[in-house]
Amino acid sequence: MHAITIPEPGGPEALVWAEVPDPRPGEGEVLVEVAASAVNRADIMQRQGFYDPPPGASPYPGLECSGRVAEVGPGVSGWAVGDEVCALLAGGGYAEKAVVPAGQLLPVPQGLDVTEAAALPEVVCTVWSNVFMVAHLRPGETLLVHGGSSGIGTMAIQLAKAVGAKVAVTAGTKEKLERCAELGADILINYREQDFVAEVKDATGGAGADVILDNMGAKYLDRNVQALAVNGRLAIIGMQGGRKGELDIGTLLAKRAAVSATSLRARPLEEKAAIVAAVKEHVWPLFAGGHVRPVVDREMPMSEAAEGHRVVEESGHIGKVLLVTP
Repeated sequence: MHAITIPEPGGPEALVWAEVPDPRPGEGEVLVEVAASAVNRADIMQRQGFYDPPPGASPYPGLECSGRVAEVGPGVSGWAVGDEVCALLAGGGYAEKAVVPAGQLLPVPQGLDVTEAAALPEVVCTVWSNVFMVAHLRPGETLLVHGGSSGIGTMAIQLAKAVGAKVAVTAGTKEKLERCAELGADILINYREQDFVAEVKDATGGAGADVILDNMGAKYLDRNVQALAVNGRLAIIGMQGGRKGELDIGTLLAKRAAVSATSLRARPLEEKAAIVAAVKEHVWPLFAGGHVRPVVDREMPMSEAAEGHRVVEESGHIGKVLLVTP
């Protein structure tokens, strides 16, 4: 088969479409013939040499994929050759075939085709696990999403609205904010021109956000705590703005607030399986009802993954960039 390899870390040109050995499923695993994968910032960090795959994971980038079951390994039930699926991966999505633990497989949601389903596993599992399983967003509360036009952001808007929450977003252009509004965002904040702390407090009568989903890390830490409501919950899922920040414990105590930080890739298989099962139970019916849809900016051949990385690195997209196999 062919896969995107990284002979040496570097820029987008470091991604090489090359012939590699076919993977084989082991105990509890399924082999998927990949239809598409998607570009995530974790893939970019891996390409740059900053985010190695967990021990035992595929060396190829790609944290999600969609396709069809090609082979079922020993000890697997409930899946058959030919089933259309999408999957959460620790790596290996940028390839013509991928091995997936059975607990990380999901059926393609009703109403979607197999290619666009590649836009779902990483973002849906990230949003559901952080916003709902950890931060416990409830109907009537306010969610602030940084990077509202990203793959994670566009999904967070839709899921929060589906449960009856109010949504504030930050983005850097009028076009991106307009797209967020189309998805249901109530409070639109241009982070280049406006102070998100002041804007969120003004829109909530001084209360602040009940939950904040943050991809920036250190750069926004202090201001995020300022923007939290009493009993607010800050969920950090990225470090685009750095990894070391100063936290005012006094403000946190006064607000009886909480800060959590999670990642998906290195979690134990049983934890990933629990998240995937919760997503299937709570989110998949929303696709069938047409309440939630993936937002796909563009599709391109997987062999041109370098261009996909350039687009995402430059934030020149809204939603997801998909890489489609030949």
